[in-house]
Amino acid sequence: MPALALAAENERGLATQTTLVAETRDQGGSTKATVQVTVVGEDGLPAQGAVAIRDRAQDLAGVALNAEGHGKVVLDLAGGDYSLRAVYMGDATHDGSASPLTTVRAQTTGTPDFGISIAPATLSLTAGQAGTIIASVTPINASSLTAPMFVTLSCSGFPDESSCTFTPENVEILPNTVNPVTSSMVFQTQAASSASAKPVARPGAGASPIAWAFLLPGALALAGLAWGGRRRRWLSRVSLLALVALVATLGTTACNPRYSYLNHGPPQNPATPAGTYTINVIAQSSNGVSAITHSTSFVLTVK
Repeated sequence: MPALALAAENERGLATQTTLVAETRDQGGSTKATVQVTVVGEDGLPAQGAVAIRDRAQDLAGVALNAEGHGKVVLDLAGGDYSLRAVYMGDATHDGSASPLTTVRAQTTGTPDFGISIAPATLSLTAGQAGTIIASVTPINASSLTAPMFVTLSCSGFPDESSCTFTPENVEILPNTVNPVTSSMVFQTQAASSASAKPVARPGAGASPIAWAFLLPGALALAGLAWGGRRRRWLSRVSLLALVALVATLGTTACNPRYSYLNHGPPQNPATPAGTYTINVIAQSSNGVSAITHSTSFVLTVK
C-alpha cells in the first residue's frame, strides 16, 4: 500500500501555492496594473510554466514563470472594478493552483479609448502545429467618437521559426459601439525537416567543376608567365585575363550558392525551439496627432 500511494502521488504531482500582488497607477487617463505572480511547490521550490491572469472567468493576459517561480505583467485596464486571479496551469511535476481574488479599481475617463484582452491566455503547441487566439478590443467611451477609430494589432517576442497573423489586422471601432471587436490570431510553429532533399542528377555532372576551377586559371597563369618571359609587355594583359577567368569560373562552380543547391540540395529546416515564451500582443491607434497604445500578453509553450 505505501508503494501504491507513492506512485499515485508521483502521478498526481506536487501541490502548489499561487499568489498575486497588483499595484495600480493612473497614467494618461487610464489605469495600469502591475501584476506580480509567484508559484511555489509544497516542497518549497519554485514552479515553472504558464500562468493566466483572469478577471473572474475572463482571461486578460498570460505570463511565463522564470526560474525563481516569478512572473510579471502590466495590464491596461478600462474604468471599473476588477477581481483579478492568477491561475497556474501546472507542469510535468506540479499540479495547477489559483490565487485568492484581488480587487482592483481602475479610473474612468471621458476620452475615447479601448482595452485589449486575449483568450485563451496560454497556448501549448508541438513544433509544426498552429494555434488560434482571439484578441478582443473593447471600446471605451465610444460615444465621444466623431469618426471611426482604427486599431492595428501586432505581436512581438515570439521565438525563431514561428509567426503570428491577425485576421483582420486592423479592427474598426464605430461611434457609440459598446461590444468588443475581435480579431483571430493564428500562431504558426515550424517542425524540423526529416532530411535534406536529394539533388537531381544533371547530364555531364561526372566532370568535377571544382577541378576546372583550379586547373583552368592555373593553366592560363602559366601560359601567361611563359609568354611574358619573351614579351614582357603582354604579361600584365595575360595576368588580367587569368584573373577574369578565375572569377568567372569560380562563379559557376563550388563558390556559387546555386552550385551548392544543385549539387547538395536545400538545407534542413530547423524546428521552432522548445520552451515557454511570453508573447506580447500590441494594439495601437492614432488620430494623426497622438497615438494610443495598449498591450497584453499570452504564454506560448512549444514542445
